[in-house]
Amino acid sequence: MANSNGGFVGIDYVPEAATQSAVTTTFTASGTLTTAARTVSIDYLVVAGGASGGAQNAAGGGAGGFRTATGLSISGSTAYPITVGAGGAAATLEARGNNGSNSVFSSITSTGGGGGGSDGGNDGLAGGSGGGANQPGGTAGAGNTPPVSPSQGNAGGAGETNRGGGGGGASAVGVATSTKGGNGGAGTASSLDGTPYFYSGGGGGASYGPAPGPGGTGGAGGGGGGSATTTAGAGDSSGRNAGGAGNVTSPGAGGAGGANTGGGGGGGLGRSENSGAGGSGIVITKQPAVNFVNNTSGIWDMNAVYDNRKAGTWV
Repeated sequence: MANSNGGFVGIDYVPEAATQSAVTTTFTASGTLTTAARTVSIDYLVVAGGASGGAQNAAGGGAGGFRTATGLSISGSTAYPITVGAGGAAATLEARGNNGSNSVFSSITSTGGGGGGSDGGNDGLAGGSGGGANQPGGTAGAGNTPPVSPSQGNAGGAGETNRGGGGGGASAVGVATSTKGGNGGAGTASSLDGTPYFYSGGGGGASYGPAPGPGGTGGAGGGGGGSATTTAGAGDSSGRNAGGAGNVTSPGAGGAGGANTGGGGGGGLGRSENSGAGGSGIVITKQPAVNFVNNTSGIWDMNAVYDNRKAGTWV
């Protein structure tokens, strides 16, 4: 019979606990994320495309911007466009490196890395992390441009005589040294998708001229190695995909940044030899598990009322 004390009238029902499972989604190319119905916040990693190094006697490219956090407020059952930034194209004929492209998720934008300096333009370019300079008179590119907090990257390394500076990385500035090409700045590790990888390592600078030392090594997070007259710089292998090693004279191309790492490309050596292209970016999201209670709807048709009255389960 009906409950004479007021309150809900309907089937005698015990609420059941339920869980919307956690969902991790990895985008290696642009696409769309559609959130689950009960999602109200999300964890993310957004890495932009790395820049290419400069093309001649050149510096390493800066890494793509690295941004990660937990608890970003979003809406359930909503489609969010995802942009995964491309790496900067390899530079040729003395050209400065090309910036990487931005990666975007919701309100979060990570900025592409800044191109490395070369004989055709000594200064590195600003970006998520900045490109290195290729001569003492050049200026390394600034990182964390435009500024965000926490910082998305670091500046490139200064140029030395016959030594290109390393591109900046997510965790460290690019290296400048008088004995070899500058190493790329180290990136930052993330295990948001369950596997720990480094992302956003800077590209290594080239080494040339009298008594040349080795090319600079790529920074942790897919940075490409710098080229050299004698010993080329190694690419980094701690990222999702390894950065390429630099090359020695003929061909003296720089190593490419690792795909989907945001790594910067290595500096190129000769006028007719390319720099290393920047590595593409990546976007990873994780929708946390949500616990909730399944409640009865409070609305029944007449057949349901009759059946439950007859069974004694109507209260």
